[in-house]
Amino acid sequence: MTDLTPLTSLSSAVADVVARTAPSIVSVHSHRLRASGFVWKPGLIVTADEALADDGDVEVKLPDGSTKPAKIAGRDHTTDIALLRVETDIAPITLSTAVPTLGSLSVVVAADRGAATAALGMVSLAGAPWKSLRGGEIDARIELDVRLRHSQQGGLALDASGKAFGMAVLGPRRVLVIPTATIARVAAQLETSGRIARGYLGLGLQPVRLDDGVGAMVMSVDKAGPSAAAGIRQGDVIVAVNAEKLSGVRALARTLGPQSVGATVDVAVRRGGEPVSFKVTIAERPEA
Repeated sequence: MTDLTPLTSLSSAVADVVARTAPSIVSVHSHRLRASGFVWKPGLIVTADEALADDGDVEVKLPDGSTKPAKIAGRDHTTDIALLRVETDIAPITLSTAVPTLGSLSVVVAADRGAATAALGMVSLAGAPWKSLRGGEIDARIELDVRLRHSQQGGLALDASGKAFGMAVLGPRRVLVIPTATIARVAAQLETSGRIARGYLGLGLQPVRLDDGVGAMVMSVDKAGPSAAAGIRQGDVIVAVNAEKLSGVRALARTLGPQSVGATVDVAVRRGGEPVSFKVTIAERPEA
């Protein structure tokens, strides 16, 4: 007969990891959307921004079954991190800065309507820092081979020892993990100011195909923005920034991270077919 002791040991270890983490996991309800979240600091809960409705009330269901109203302290679409304030004495979870090993087991502990849930999978990618399609700086590329429901977004991804290495979210085709280093950096700024500073050119751009590459046609100009002050006009076509040829409008948007605010860049433009250059000091994107 096959010895089942190793399997039994693994099962017990996974159950123990879930049991130790579940008391710090909550359900988040906003409009018709449900997600998970975890207590980051006393009275502060981190959840997945993508899983939050754009308007309406937000409620948090705690592990004891009680429901508390929550206020959005801040949210960052580019890193998929949102911070909620709620009155609770639940102990915060301890986050680990370690990046998991490729191929190692991972457990996602989440909640649905206040009840703890768990999903077991494997780390299918553990790589270098990257930028999201919205320009958010993510400290490590971590993907999980695991099935998650929408309500499990915002749950904690744990390694085999029970250390939390990030927040699980649903990517376009796979489960991604927002690592704890990114959470610590972004959540701290959201706690302080409610938002993350982003660069702003004050332009509405449309990609255009040129004979020698790609350009971005200026479709609209914010009259109070930095590009208008520099002299850029509607109809101009941006072809390079700081002598680097433009590879696309999205690529340009991804360069406008927090570190870009206040920087002065050389913007090469074609106006009526003639080359013109402008110096633009990137401003901070105004709140919507």
